[in-house]
Amino acid sequence: MLAGVRYGAIQRHGDSRGSFRELWRASGFPGRAFVQANLSTSAAGVLRGLHLHRRQDDVWVVGAGRAFVALVDVRPLLEDVGASPIVETRELPVDHWVEIPTGVAHGFLALAPLDLIYLVTNEYDGSDELGFAWDDPIVGVPWPAVEGTADGRPILSGRDHANPSLAELAARLRADRG
Repeated sequence: MLAGVRYGAIQRHGDSRGSFRELWRASGFPGRAFVQANLSTSAAGVLRGLHLHRRQDDVWVVGAGRAFVALVDVRPLLEDVGASPIVETRELPVDHWVEIPTGVAHGFLALAPLDLIYLVTNEYDGSDELGFAWDDPIVGVPWPAVEGTADGRPILSGRDHANPSLAELAARLRADRG
């Protein structure tokens, strides 16, 4: 497991009227000050990512659907040009969550219509929204084929489609620090 990444599941309490889920409790995430909560909805086959933050931790909770989650630890590459990214993937069903620390790139493929709730430690302002190619061969995320598209490839945003390689992004980030 990648350093700082945690997985878990929330409890659902329900009866014939519906259900109740506690999505987040401060005592479960000591030292985290979440300042914004978001809800992302995606059709089956949509891929979002791979995204990277330098100043933000995330917690994702699957509210509905299923997500194939890919995490890429790029922290070693920012320190050592010869390092390789470390990839971890997992399918998250409803009511499961993942905590993603700063420096771990993340993306997901909606395996079914998906509601993803995410809590973040910085308010969105666009200056910390970085990304690299979802299909970068150096990273080698084993994304599943998407049913219903002509070539089995996911549906991407224009931004995610145009992201640079991880090597290009890492070189830029190292230069920015230097």
